[in-house]
Order: sequence, then structure tokens, then C-alpha cells
Amino acid sequence: MKWTMLCVLAIAASVPAVAQSSGKSDLFAGKDLDAKIAALAEKAKATGSAGDTLADYGSHKIQISVRTVSGGAEIHAHYDDVMLVKQGTATLITGGTVVDAKEGPGGETHGKSIEGGVTRTVGPGDIITVNAGVPHQLLVPAGATYVAIVIKVKE
Repeated sequence: MKWTMLCVLAIAASVPAVAQSSGKSDLFAGKDLDAKIAALAEKAKATGSAGDTLADYGSHKIQISVRTVSGGAEIHAHYDDVMLVKQGTATLITGGTVVDAKEGPGGETHGKSIEGGVTRTVGPGDIITVNAGVPHQLLVPAGATYVAIVIKVKE
């Protein structure tokens, strides 16, 4: 009787999840990502950074970010960032206060740097989450290339 009840509860619990599914799925194959990263790395050598949006699902976006120089400080008002570091190391600063903060379109705030934040070294295989409203900045060592898959989750 307990086993039957557990099965019924498990099935009942899974029905809402199935009902909410959009029915769409995508695969971003590793070899295709590697080719995109290689192309973006060439652009980043000339400009300091390059990126590409792989997909925009409304509730979230999947992007590739390649940097050869450090970025400025930023705060996203409406997006959480989830980053999977693919290549290179960098210093991530989170929290604190954005220096010379200027708010732009869509609630995006940018500035020169961060004062009083927490500093961590990140590298391949690390997963980083930065919630909306949290100041953050990525510092890339001179001569290095840093690559991350970024999932921007809309609040």
C-alpha cells in the first residue's frame, strides 16, 4: 500500500511539470560551441571582448562571452547571471559599491570598478551565480583569454 501511494504521489507531482513544459528542447553541441568560441576569440583579440546569444527563450538567454581584457563594473536590475567558466582564469569581484555608476537602458548600471567587494579567482569548470542587483566585475589577466557560457535568467 505504501509503495502504491508513493507511486501515485510521484506521478501526481510530475504532472504539473509536464503541463508547464513548452515542448521545445535545444542541443548546443560541444564541437559547435568550440567553433563559435574560436571565432569569438579572434574578434576579442581585436576588441577586448566578443559575445554571441545562442538562444533567447524569453525567461532566459544562453550566451557565450569571450574576454581578453577586463570588464567594467556592472549591475543587472532584471537578470540573474549564471556563468560556467570554459577557459582561462579571471578575478571576479562581487558586492561592494560601483564607482562612477551610471544607469543605462533596461536597468543596466555600469561603472569603472567596485569598491569593497569580495574577490575570488575563477577558472575552468567553475559555476558562478550573480543575482540581479549585485554589483560584479571580471578582471582578466593581461595576455589571457577568458571564456564563459552565460545564462541570463530574467527576474
